[in-house]
Amino acid sequence: MKRKIIAIVMIVTLIATFIVTLLFENNVVEALSKYGSRGSEVSTIQEKLKRWGYYTGNVDGIYGSQTVAAVKKFQQKNGLTVDGIAGTKTLSAMGITSSSSSGSSSSNSSDLNLLARAIYGEARGESYTGQVAVGAVILNRVKSSSFPNTIAGVIYQSGAFDAVSDGQINLTPDSTAKKAAQDAMNGWDPTYGAIYYFNPNTATNKWIWSRPMTVTIGKHRFCK
Repeated sequence: MKRKIIAIVMIVTLIATFIVTLLFENNVVEALSKYGSRGSEVSTIQEKLKRWGYYTGNVDGIYGSQTVAAVKKFQQKNGLTVDGIAGTKTLSAMGITSSSSSGSSSSNSSDLNLLARAIYGEARGESYTGQVAVGAVILNRVKSSSFPNTIAGVIYQSGAFDAVSDGQINLTPDSTAKKAAQDAMNGWDPTYGAIYYFNPNTATNKWIWSRPMTVTIGKHRFCK
């Protein structure tokens, strides 16, 4: 009888340990920055959201109501679950590597690298905003029904980009181009929805001049 009781106690203990461990692991993965959180990760979230125009408060490292609202706006823009919690997927979309985040998928990494190469080949002499803008144009084309629906399809579309024609697409992008690509993929669009850009000083195509301009950044004029 005693042996049966001991065996039952051991089984119950093992089951309880397994459940606690499972809950702990899930908590580590999902319960990241949320309302009430404080620290450097929250500051990083606020800095990025402020740069992209989602957040207007102070970068104080405190996850308050303004930060929650900004995260919700970001999540809605990027097709994420709108809960105001900076969980694994939201942090990954922001380009933030958390100790409990598994990181981006290989396909996302490939798209990011290709976008960075296009930005580097097309606009490495431009300001940081100008580089993000070129990335935004590529992503706006992906969303448009008038262009291929993948980043690779847009970039390698015949005659679309000089960097492909002259081989600069094969250059290794620097850290600035990579960061610009991530910001563009995260929703920052300094072009206000442009799907074209050109250099007014060198453009010879009369058609491109007829397109409605949205903004000029550096040497590039962006238009729809």
